[in-house]
Amino acid sequence: MLTESRIAAPATGALPSLTVVDMVWPDQSNHHGTLFGGAALAMLDRLAFILGSQVLRGSVVTAAVSRLDFASPAPAGSLVECRAEVLQRGNRSVTVATRLVTEDLLSGVRTDCLSGEFVMVRQAGVEAQTCAPGGAHDDGLPPGAGPVVAVAEIVFPGHSNHRGLLHGGPAMAWIAKAGFVAATRQVRRTVVMASSERMDFVAPARVGEVVEVRARVVDVGQRSVRVAVAMWSESPVTGQRRLCTSARLVYVAVDA
Repeated sequence: MLTESRIAAPATGALPSLTVVDMVWPDQSNHHGTLFGGAALAMLDRLAFILGSQVLRGSVVTAAVSRLDFASPAPAGSLVECRAEVLQRGNRSVTVATRLVTEDLLSGVRTDCLSGEFVMVRQAGVEAQTCAPGGAHDDGLPPGAGPVVAVAEIVFPGHSNHRGLLHGGPAMAWIAKAGFVAATRQVRRTVVMASSERMDFVAPARVGEVVEVRARVVDVGQRSVRVAVAMWSESPVTGQRRLCTSARLVYVAVDA
C-alpha cells in the first residue's frame, strides 16, 4: 500500500495506525452491484482485529462497534482502502477508528464509504506478551517504480489444509490480488495476469496468524507490468514474523 502497514509509533507519540487494500468482488456484492454492508463491516472488523492484536499482543475479540456511518456505496470491481487508527488504549482494551474508502482503479477517483469505531478486548486470563522493540521490518521487496501495496488477511480454518497450515490456493489468491492492485494503480489501465515468473514457498502460515502480502511494481513496459510480491505471516500474540512466500508476477494491459 502506498502505505506503511506495520506498527511503528513515531517519536512524537502518535498512536499506531494501519492501512491495507482489498477488492470488491461480485460475490461480496448485493443485488444493486455494490459491496454488501456485512462484507464491508467484516473488512473493517478484520482490520481492527489485526491492529488490536498488534497493540495489545494477545488473543483479542470485538467487544463493541459504534458510530457506524454508511456514506456511499462501493461498486463491484472497485478497490477499497481500509484504514485503522488507535484512538484510546487501556490495559486490556483498545478503541480503533476505522474508515473504508473506495477508489476507481482506472481514474483514481476516491470516495469515503464507511466509518466506525471498534473496541477490541484482550481475553481474560491472557497476559500481554512482551515483544522486543523494533522499527520497520525489511519487507523483502526490491526497489521499484511504485509505492508498496499491502493486503492483510487472517488465516482461518477454512483457509487451511488438514495440518492447520495455510493452503496454497488462498495464499496465491491473496498474492495475485496485491499484485493486481499494484499493477493497476501504476498504469491506471485494465490489466490481467499474464504469467508467474517465479513463486517460492519458503515457510508456512498457520491458522490464527495474520498474513500480510506486500507488492511493488519493479518494471513497466509498453503493455506489461512486472510486480514483486512478498507474503509474511505474523503471530498476533508474540509478534514473531517470517517470510512465507515470494513471487514475481507479470500483468498485461488489455484495454484498447
